[in-house]
Amino acid sequence: MSAFDVVIVGAGIAGATLAAEIAPSVRVAILEGESVAAYHSTGRSAAFWAETYGGSGIQPLTSASHAMLQAGGWLEPLGSLHVGRAGDEAAADAFLADFAATGVTLDRVDPHAVIPGLRPGWDIGIWEPSCAYIDVAALHADALARARRAGAVLMLDAALAAATRAGGRWRLETGQGDIACGTLVDAAGAWADRVAGIAGAAPLGIAPFRRTLIQLRTDPPAPSGMPHVSHVGGEFYFKPEAGGRLWLSPHDEIASDPCDAQPDEYDVALAIDRFEHVVDWRVAQLERKWAGLRSFAPDRLPVYGHDPRTPGFFWFAGQGGFGIQTAPAAALVAGALLLGRAPDRRVAHIDAARYAPERFG
Repeated sequence: MSAFDVVIVGAGIAGATLAAEIAPSVRVAILEGESVAAYHSTGRSAAFWAETYGGSGIQPLTSASHAMLQAGGWLEPLGSLHVGRAGDEAAADAFLADFAATGVTLDRVDPHAVIPGLRPGWDIGIWEPSCAYIDVAALHADALARARRAGAVLMLDAALAAATRAGGRWRLETGQGDIACGTLVDAAGAWADRVAGIAGAAPLGIAPFRRTLIQLRTDPPAPSGMPHVSHVGGEFYFKPEAGGRLWLSPHDEIASDPCDAQPDEYDVALAIDRFEHVVDWRVAQLERKWAGLRSFAPDRLPVYGHDPRTPGFFWFAGQGGFGIQTAPAAALVAGALLLGRAPDRRVAHIDAARYAPERFG
């Protein structure tokens, strides 16, 4: 039976980046239930980095990740325009207040000067210049490559079926046979609570929600240099893609079981309807549609740390839709907690205790 120091369940962006961080120090295996890594949430990301995405509780992780993402060549300037209409004033004020003390640059602007074709009435505009495209596939591939170079083993089609602990070690039954380890890391995304249950740990209430995305061509085509655009009240967002295309979401959060998420036709229609009420561009063609699962703990903050009641079980889950943009900093924070080390200087200012599983009692 193969033996490792740490086994990570999940080979998405969370599991891959954590493996890359700790593999130089300990023997690591990554268990992935699918035949390819990043099949679920990571592979279906909307692919943008925004300091305000997820709120001020997530922002320290996002901002701390910027320099590392930039150094890797995974960011490209985009900018973000948050828009609103009559009735959204309170939401806009609350949005600005949430980030007032964070250092994130946010400026009031005339949205009609930024987006041609914006319909009358959309007069609230807040400009976030730091927003960027993020090359999710390249970031994930780099993390897996670094983990492998450091000796980590990726096991595909290796869903966790059972976990028992005795003598300070886990015995794990997987789709690729039995393995042993000292620490079991739950980086299973939408399946995080299920993995905890298999290991005998109490679930934390990490719940998956479906998010829909579609790819459009419009008439006129999306203007060159257009930023990411989102509703300050959370009803939609869209961003330009290559060839004059747009990616559009109705910003839906539909409770779901862990599954291979598929788009619902109602949510696709809702996205298009909301879009057509914002700009006067005609939807010329719907080219693609897909959905992914975003998983949240009850307080919508991620969970990093050793389970207080289950020895050898470590949480790295509940990362919502912000797990990719926070991945470098999250891996540094969690890696230090897992190995019992002082935090890396790049994340030393982040209060890891606010993300600890102990907060759920």
